[in-house]
Amino acid sequence: MELNNIQPADGAKHYKRRVGRGIGSGMGKTAGRGHKGQKSRSGGFHKVGFEGGQMPLQRRLPKRGFKSLATPYKAEVRLSELDTLPVGEVDILALKQAGLVSELARVVRVIASGEITKKVVLKGLIATKGAKAAIEAVGGSVA
Repeated sequence: MELNNIQPADGAKHYKRRVGRGIGSGMGKTAGRGHKGQKSRSGGFHKVGFEGGQMPLQRRLPKRGFKSLATPYKAEVRLSELDTLPVGEVDILALKQAGLVSELARVVRVIASGEITKKVVLKGLIATKGAKAAIEAVGGSVA
C-alpha cells in the first residue's frame, strides 16, 4: 500500500442525488416530492406535533405531576444508620464521608427509623420529634 493508491472502502462514499435535472435522471419534474401540497413546496413544512389546526395531543392531555428541583439537595438518615457511625459528633460532613448521604446534600433530616443505642451529638442536622426523643433517651443531644 502506498499513499497514492489509498481509497475509501467500497460503499463508504456515494454521490449526492441531484434532483430536478430532467426526465432521463429518474428524479426530474416533481423531484421525488409527489404532486402539489404543502410538503411539495420549498420551505413548506409544519412544526412537530402539528395536527392541521386540531388541538394537538400534548395540549389535549391534562397536566400531571411535579418534580421538585430541591430533591437532590435534601437527604434523610435513619437512627439505625447513625448507630453504625464510628464518631460521636455527627454533622453533614461526617455523613458524606461515611457515604450515608450524597455529596450534593445540603439539608439532612434524621428520622426515627430503627434503634439507636449509643450517645451521639447532632450538629447542623434536623431531627424529627421521634428521632430527637430517641437520641435524648440514650444521652445524646441535638444542637
